[in-house]
Amino acid sequence: MNRQALIAQIKQKKSYLCIGLDTDITKIPAHLLQEEDPVFSFNKQIIDATHDLCVSYKINTAFYEAMGISGWQAMQKTLAYIPENIFTIADAKRGDIGNTSTQYAKAFFEQMNFDSITVAPYMGKDSVKPFLDFTGKWTIVLALTSNEGSFDFQVLESNKQRLFETVLQKVSTWGTPENLMFVVGATKAEQLSEIRQIVPNHFLLIPGVGTQGGSLEEVSKHGMNEDIGILVNVSRQIIYAGNDTDYANKAREEAMSLQLQMANYL
Repeated sequence: MNRQALIAQIKQKKSYLCIGLDTDITKIPAHLLQEEDPVFSFNKQIIDATHDLCVSYKINTAFYEAMGISGWQAMQKTLAYIPENIFTIADAKRGDIGNTSTQYAKAFFEQMNFDSITVAPYMGKDSVKPFLDFTGKWTIVLALTSNEGSFDFQVLESNKQRLFETVLQKVSTWGTPENLMFVVGATKAEQLSEIRQIVPNHFLLIPGVGTQGGSLEEVSKHGMNEDIGILVNVSRQIIYAGNDTDYANKAREEAMSLQLQMANYL
């Protein structure tokens, strides 16, 4: 999906909601465990209930990889079930030496046909560039994350510049706003205005709203640009809103509440 198509979806749906399918088989409703593929059955109903309210689904690959072959199959079936007009993210946080990154890119872009993948930039340009070389695909680079450990490295200063600022400045020269996004945690909303000074035109993927305590209002106020430019990811608050047979309806209620708030901010 290209940038203009993504922006068009946001404007059409009045939503910049990304739903995280971080599906943990130990947390899904018990009745689904009788299904042949419980994880896919869970995801299918979540997608059916929410696809008109969101513009993106983010699949955290760790939850699927942990299940072995059956998990990979559930991930592939889930990806294939997502409507074509919805932006798909492989939250895989890959990044390695160049030839290894190329293989990761082939796996997620060619074999599985995700629109995008999250990438860790610590190893530098030659670990990120292979992902950017795929036409029509997006690379989403970690910049300032919402976890507690982000303080260990990301905000350290060198030459009067914090590390995440160096990452934003440097990485933004490797791609364009047409194929490169950045991850910025919602719990760092107060710094979004500063980040927008560095990368005014790039899309930002913003996790951390909801269960992690981030504010949708603050993220929207400080993170948007002229093209909206943000995807706000919410996972547990939506997909685990209910734990019985009506879980999909509960998920829809949560997604609709967020979408209605977003419509007010647009």
